[in-house]
Amino acid sequence: MKYIDVKGKKNKETININVSRILMGSGDFLKVENLEEAGVILDQFIEVGGTTFDTARHYRHSEKALGAWMDERNNRDQVVILTKCCHPVREAPDTPRVKPEYILSDLEESLGLLGTDYVDLLALHRDDLSQPVGPLMEMLHQLVEAGKVYAIGASNWTITRIEEANAYAREHGLTEFTFISPHLSLAKPLKEIWPDTVTADDAMQAWCLENDVPLIAWSAQAGGFFTGRFTPDYLEDQNMVDVFYSDENWGRFDRAKEMAAQKGVSTIQIALAYVVNQRFSTGAVIGPSNLSELLSSYAGAQIELTEQEINWLKGGVAHEG
Repeated sequence: MKYIDVKGKKNKETININVSRILMGSGDFLKVENLEEAGVILDQFIEVGGTTFDTARHYRHSEKALGAWMDERNNRDQVVILTKCCHPVREAPDTPRVKPEYILSDLEESLGLLGTDYVDLLALHRDDLSQPVGPLMEMLHQLVEAGKVYAIGASNWTITRIEEANAYAREHGLTEFTFISPHLSLAKPLKEIWPDTVTADDAMQAWCLENDVPLIAWSAQAGGFFTGRFTPDYLEDQNMVDVFYSDENWGRFDRAKEMAAQKGVSTIQIALAYVVNQRFSTGAVIGPSNLSELLSSYAGAQIELTEQEINWLKGGVAHEG
C-alpha cells in the first residue's frame, strides 16, 4: 500500500497522519446488520495495508457499524478515521447546516457512534457561502486544541473559500485546512454529481500542487463508469447519463481501455491509477461491496503512470506503450 501524509496536531504538537492512498468508503453499504459480511472486507483492507476509513454523519449507518467493528477487533489504534459534518439533514435537503453549532453537535454524535474520543480527520461536508469563515475556523480550532480532531479539511468547498478560511486562520493563529476532498476522476462530470458538490478543476489541482495540500477524491472511479457496464446506447441509469455521458468521456474510456489492454489490467484499474498518480498528493475513496472489488482497487492503486500517460488519458499527446 502507498500512503500520503496529512499534517495535523496532537497534544499541541505537529504530526503527520499516515493516510492510505486508497480510503475505504462506507456510505450506505456498511451497516451493523451486515457487519459479519462487511467486516471481512474491512479486515482485508487492513491486511493489505489500508489505514483510512471515509465516513460521515450524513451516511446514517456507517459510523455505528465502523465503531462496532473497531470494538470487536480492538484496533482503533490501527485505524485513521475521516468523518464529515454539516451536511443538510435528509428531511430538509435544501436547508444549509454550515454553522459552528452543527460542527460541534455532528462531531459529538459521530464520536459516540464510533465509540472513540477523537477522529483523525474532520471535513466540512458542504459549504454555505452566506456564512462567514471566521466562526467556522474558530470552532474547528477549538476541537483540534481539545484533542477531539487531529486535522481539518473541506469537502466540496471552492478554492476561493478554502483560501479565505486559511487566510483567516493564519491571521488569527488558528488551525488551517490541511486537506481537501472534492470529486476527482478520469471522467469529467457534465453537472454536479450531487447537489452543492465540487469537482477539482485544473485551477484546484494546480493549487494543491503549489501549496502541497493533499486531495482526497470521492467518487474516484466515477460511479462505475469505467467498469464496462455502461455504453453510449445504455440509457437506463439516467443520473449516469446526465453526469458522465459525453463524447469527451467516451474518448477517455476508450483510451483507458486501450492502456489497460497494453498493461494487462482492467479499465477501471487504469481509471483509479489516474487519480492516485497525479503530480500532487492524492488519495482515492473506494466503495467495494465484496473482496474481489477491494482487491481490484488495491491492485489498481499500485499501478504507476507517467505524466505523459496521464495527459494521454485526458486526450493529450500519444503515450509510449
